Amino acid sequence: QAQVVESGGGLVQPGGSLRLSCTTSGIIFSIYEMVWYRQTPGNQREWVSGITAGGMKKYSEFAKGRFAISRDNAKNIMYLQMTDLKPEDTGVYYCKAEAIATHLEDYWGQGTQVTVSS
Repeated sequence: QAQVVESGGGLVQPGGSLRLSCTTSGIIFSIYEMVWYRQTPGNQREWVSGITAGGMKKYSEFAKGRFAISRDNAKNIMYLQMTDLKPEDTGVYYCKAEAIATHLEDYWGQGTQVTVSS
């Protein structure tokens, strides 16, 4: 059974750091583009960052310079290292495995809560 599970969220002060993990199982991890989304209070779910199967990284403007995405194909895990966190980063962060092959399904995790507050 395919599973996508986020972890690493929590409460942090402004300026602090968190490292989110997205652990997968039951999929051929190396052929999926892996993507982080977030949903902040009162807003629609938005794209944060992505890393292709080949390791190409992309960042939203708010993430650029503060967040770093990576993947470990040997462990089937994607990471998001977040630094200089701000209160407006507060929200639920979601992992998505996006299939490139059209016959394969995309998978969403259930999210992990990030709260940035004094």
